[in-house]
Amino acid sequence: MKAFSQRLKETLEMKGVNQTELAKRTGLDKSLISNYVAGKYKAKSTNLYLIARALNVSEAWLLGYDVPMERETPIVPEENERLSEFVDLFSQLTTEQQSLVISQIKGILSNQ
Repeated sequence: MKAFSQRLKETLEMKGVNQTELAKRTGLDKSLISNYVAGKYKAKSTNLYLIARALNVSEAWLLGYDVPMERETPIVPEENERLSEFVDLFSQLTTEQQSLVISQIKGILSNQ
């Protein structure tokens, strides 16, 4: 089973995305991405999700499991850009504001 850092490096090379671009797409700090690539840390679930979506690969595959690389539902570019914008804005909020936004989103979804 390949390590997370190996799979992340492989995907970045294959997709032609550098660490700075991945940081922009995910809203994660570039130094954190660098630590993931260097193998210092393995991404926790939220960051793993953001990285996998930004690169359009399976989270399980990124973790090194023997599963297909492709996501079950591919991400369309416009959706990826909206997600990046949301993550960027969300990361600028305080923890209290983030909790409020999450509550509002849950409320909207429960009314559907």
